[in-house]
Amino acid sequence: MNPANLLVFLKSQRLTIATFISVILGVVTGCIIRTASSTQWQQRDIMYLNFIGEIFMRMLKCLILPLMASSIMTAIGSLDLSLSKKIGARAVAFYLTTTFLSVVLGIILTITIQPGASRSDTSNRTIDTEFSHKPHVSSTVDTLLDLVRNLFPPNIVQACTHQYQTNLTQQAGNPSADIYTWRISSDSYIEGLNIMGVVAMSCIFGVATSVLRDSVNNISITISQFDKIIMKLTSWVILLSPLGIFFLTMAQIVKMDNLADIAGKLGLYFMTVTTGLFIQGLIVLPIIYFVLTKTNPFKFFGGMSQALMTAFGTSSRQVFGYATAKFMTPIGAVINMDGTALYEAVAALFMAQYYGVELTFGKIVAVSITATAASIGAAGIPSAGLVTLIMVLEAVGAPTDKIGLIMSVDWLLDRIRTVVNVLGDSVGAGVVNHLCRKDLEKLKENSEAINERYSNTHS
Repeated sequence: MNPANLLVFLKSQRLTIATFISVILGVVTGCIIRTASSTQWQQRDIMYLNFIGEIFMRMLKCLILPLMASSIMTAIGSLDLSLSKKIGARAVAFYLTTTFLSVVLGIILTITIQPGASRSDTSNRTIDTEFSHKPHVSSTVDTLLDLVRNLFPPNIVQACTHQYQTNLTQQAGNPSADIYTWRISSDSYIEGLNIMGVVAMSCIFGVATSVLRDSVNNISITISQFDKIIMKLTSWVILLSPLGIFFLTMAQIVKMDNLADIAGKLGLYFMTVTTGLFIQGLIVLPIIYFVLTKTNPFKFFGGMSQALMTAFGTSSRQVFGYATAKFMTPIGAVINMDGTALYEAVAALFMAQYYGVELTFGKIVAVSITATAASIGAAGIPSAGLVTLIMVLEAVGAPTDKIGLIMSVDWLLDRIRTVVNVLGDSVGAGVVNHLCRKDLEKLKENSEAINERYSNTHS
C-alpha cells in the first residue's frame, strides 16, 4: 500500500483505532491494579475509578430521547413516496421485513447459544445481585397488553419519563388464588423512558410530515435542522468514547471476580453476532432474492465485491450509494440496517443474560421492536450505533454503563455488520427493480421529461 494512502486510511480510522487501543489499555491497567492490591476493592473505590466513564455514559443517555425522536421524524418525513406509491410501499415493506427478520434471527441465536449465561454457580454471583430489582408480578397477557398500551401513551411528555407496567397484588387471606383473580394496582406507572411510545409517536409524526410535505415545509426544515444539531452533539460525545471506554473497561476489570469467565463469554458473544450476520447475509438475503426474482443471488453479489470491500474497510455504507437505484438509495439508507439491528438485539440480550436480568417474553418482544426502530434513521457512520444500543439496553433493563465489555470486539463487528447493511440495501434495490421494472422506467422517463422542460425553460 502506498504510504500516502496508508496515512489517509489511518486518519479516517483514527477513532476506531483509538477506541481499540483504549480497550486494550483499560484491560491492562485494570489487571495491574488488581494484582497490585492484595485486598478486594471497595465499591466506593471502584466508583472513583469509573467516574469519568460514568460522565461519558450520562452524556450518551442525555442524547437518547432527542436523537431517537428527531432522527425517526426526519428519516420518515424525508421519504417522498408520492413519486410512486407502489414502488415506495414495496421498498419500505421489504426493508422493514428484512430488518425485523434479522432482529428475530439475533434473538433466536442468543436464546439458543446463551452467550451471557453463567456456566457455574459461582460465576458473577456478586454482579448479578447488584442489578436485581424488586420483582413485579404480571401474566404474559398483561405484559403483551402493556406493550400495546405503551405504544399509545396518553401523555407524550409523561412518556419521556415513565412507562406503564401492570402490577398484580395477591389477595389477602387467599394465597392459593389463581393469578387472574389478583388485584390490579391502580398506579401502574414506573420510572423509565417509554421508548415504545416515543418511537410510535415519532413514526406517526414523520408519516404525517411526509404526507403533507410542502404545506408543512417549515416544520420539516426545523426538525431536520434540529436533527443535524443533535447529530453534531452526538459526534462530539462519540469523540470522547476512547477516554470514557478506557475508564469503563478498567473499572469493570478491577471489579470482576473471574476474568477467564468474561473472556469466554465475550468469545461466545462474538461468535453469536458473526454467526447471525453470516446467516443473514449469506442465507436469508440470498433466499429472499432468489424467491422473489428467480435469479442467482451470488452472481448479483459478485458484481458488488468492490463496494462490499469498501464497506468493510471503512465501516460506512454511504460509499455504496452510487451502486443502487436513485429512488431506492434514500429509502434504504433511512430504513434498512439489517446488520446493526441484529447486533443491537444480540448485545442487549447478552448483557441481560450476563447480569442476571430476567428475560420475560414481553421484554424480548420489546427488544425486537426497539432494535428495529432504533435502526431506522441511524446515521451511516462508524460508532453512531453506540447511542441506539443504549436505547435497546434500556428497553430490556440491562445495565447501560457496562458497554465497555462489548466494545472490545465492536471495532471488528462494526465492519461485518456494515457489509450486511450494504447487502440488504442492494438486495432490496434488486428485488424492487425486478418487481417494479415498468414503474421505474416510467419514473425515469417522467424525471427526464421534467429535467428537459426545465432546461428548455432556463436556456
